[in-house]
Amino acid sequence: MELVVPSPEFQSAFAHFYDDFAQNDAENAEYYLEGKTDFSKYVQRLSDEAAGINLPEGYVPCSHFWLIDSTRSILGAIRVRHNIDNDFLALEAGHIGYDIAPSHRGKGNGKFMLKLVLSKAADLGIERALLTADEDNFASRGVIEANGGEFEKIVMGKVFPNPLARYWVNCK
Repeated sequence: MELVVPSPEFQSAFAHFYDDFAQNDAENAEYYLEGKTDFSKYVQRLSDEAAGINLPEGYVPCSHFWLIDSTRSILGAIRVRHNIDNDFLALEAGHIGYDIAPSHRGKGNGKFMLKLVLSKAADLGIERALLTADEDNFASRGVIEANGGEFEKIVMGKVFPNPLARYWVNCK
């Protein structure tokens, strides 16, 4: 398995990734809908975000990666925000966010994906990354803890009005 930068060659794999969410985790499928409806525009937007161009208000540069397996299927998506210089990111979202496709959960893919991306975060100059998870999302919290995440505290979100567990992970 490896992390790859989103590119046009993964259009078919992304369609399967999206369909997995649509069928098994509809709540999170919407985040990936643009990739299903206009893949080339979606990939360009992700590339622009990584380069820090055409960013919507309140966004920071953000590098996107997909975890692929030997069949070139997309098992997960992970994002590294280059900084957390606004209130929402500093409190609720953190440096790194990720999703594992529903049919690939519970198999260690999240732990492996986060492990792989930490060196990429270090390459961006991030020494310690903030990660958050819903307080009751024990699977995600386990992924973070398995990668050395140090629990800081539970906070109440403002954008996501639910208790969030905050962790810090060393990237180097």
